[in-house]
Amino acid sequence: MTTAAQPSPPVPRFAAIGMVVSDMAASLAFYRRLGLTVPAEADTAPHAEAQLPGGLRLMWDSYATARAVDPDWTPPQAGSPTGLAFECDGPAGVDALYAELTAAGYAGGKPPWDAFWGQRYAVVQDPDGHGVDLFAPLPR
Repeated sequence: MTTAAQPSPPVPRFAAIGMVVSDMAASLAFYRRLGLTVPAEADTAPHAEAQLPGGLRLMWDSYATARAVDPDWTPPQAGSPTGLAFECDGPAGVDALYAELTAAGYAGGKPPWDAFWGQRYAVVQDPDGHGVDLFAPLPR
């Protein structure tokens, strides 16, 4: 006796990266400097999103939103392991963006350097202490 094959359940699709932030306006200002498009009215919203290339979304939620979902939620320590990486237009682009962001008052995590894996690399921290990597391939 043969039985009809059961259809497989759909596989979830990775669609978004979410971050919980203490100051929505400050966080969005930082990510706008990195080229993300987020409407100005999102600065006072409890939730914001930016569409990324390839269809992914970057999402931000306020502490109040996180607590509405989970009343026992507590903020992570600054410098938690969440990190994003932005590819710059060449090694000079890494240096220029790092200089721009740190001049604007954002904490530099690690100044630009030529990494052994073949990239110009730097780390700057967003307003909540998340490390944001800046990188570009080194010329060969």
